[in-house]
This record gives sequence, C-alpha cells and structure tokens, in this order.
Amino acid sequence: MVIHGRPVNSHNAMAQWGHVHYPCSIGPAGIRLQKREGDGSTPAGIWPMRYVMYRPDRLMRPRTGLPVFKIRPDSGWCDDPASLHYNQPVGLPVDEGHERLWREDSVYDLVVVIGHNDSPPVAGRGSAVFIHIQRPDRGATQGCIAFDRKKLLHMLETWSTSTSLVVRA
Repeated sequence: MVIHGRPVNSHNAMAQWGHVHYPCSIGPAGIRLQKREGDGSTPAGIWPMRYVMYRPDRLMRPRTGLPVFKIRPDSGWCDDPASLHYNQPVGLPVDEGHERLWREDSVYDLVVVIGHNDSPPVAGRGSAVFIHIQRPDRGATQGCIAFDRKKLLHMLETWSTSTSLVVRA
C-alpha cells in the first residue's frame, strides 16, 4: 500500500492498493521524514504490517492474513518516551502516559499496528502510529492513517505480514 500526501490540505491523503485509490486521513502536520512524539505528523517511510486489533463487542473478527487480537477494556498503548514500555501495548491501569484503546468513539474499533519505531522503540521518535477507522468528519488524525471502515475491512482481507505500507510526502 502506498500513501501520498496531497497539497490541498495537510490531513487529506490518497492511498493506492493495487489499481484502486482510497481517500484517507493523516496527521494535521502532513507527512514528515523526521517524526517526533506529539508533532501531529504521519511518518514517511516503509513500514511492515504487524497485526490487527479489534473491538469484539462492535465488530466480527476481521478476515486478514495478519495476526488478529481482541481489544479489551484494559487495553492501552504506552506513549511515554520515559517509559520502558514506550510504543508498546500495555494493560491498564498504568502510571506512564498512554492511550486507551477501548474508546467511546469508533476510531479504534479496528487498528492495524505497523512497524513504525518498534524494533527497538527509540524514545521520542513517535508512538501509537496505527492504521485505523476515520472519524465521521474525516478529520485529521494525530499522526495515524485512517480509512473508511468498510474500505479498511476490504483491504485487510488481502493484507499479510509480507504487506508493507509505503508513506511518501
């Protein structure tokens, strides 16, 4: 999959999977080579697809060639650069800074974890950069890549651990 930023505004992008193009949302700062924690940018690069997480109370298990895990009410993701668990899943509650994956809105009902800053994580280089569901207003993410739910479920059917995400400015 290839993601291209568009100059129309900073958070609209276009993804290409095969011969099909899909609109998507990215961070409000656009696509950058040097991602930093909290900068609002989507990191440029080539990222492997790691696994999928989903809310079993809201979705059926998605069909995909990626490993699949259920999001639970105590599921979180550490975004604290000072933590030994930085950019890793954590069980809640924790004292470190984190994102709650079990959210009231629907954006994390389906999450694809990509291999950005994870092998090993480097403090401050960005955390919790996922592919997930777009907000209803199709607004900017905090640095993730977001798609329409139906389109994301459709694309997932063909993705595997050999699929890479290419993000270009």
